[in-house]
Amino acid sequence: MGRMVQVAVAGDVSEAEELQEILRAAGIESELSSALDDPLTVLVPESSLEDAQDAIEAMTEPDDLIADA
Repeated sequence: MGRMVQVAVAGDVSEAEELQEILRAAGIESELSSALDDPLTVLVPESSLEDAQDAIEAMTEPDDLIADA
């Protein structure tokens, strides 16, 4: 696996887990990273960054999908 890069920042653990589930469903490996009081950062392999962004966007903004149809 290559270098891990940030794809999203989650406000809480449940949001982070939801983002991980979206990525898992798209076949993209992810990790969570957090410093003490910092928000949770969702990381993906650099080579999967664009696909991960597309997957998150598609699953979190359904109105955009309808508008594009």
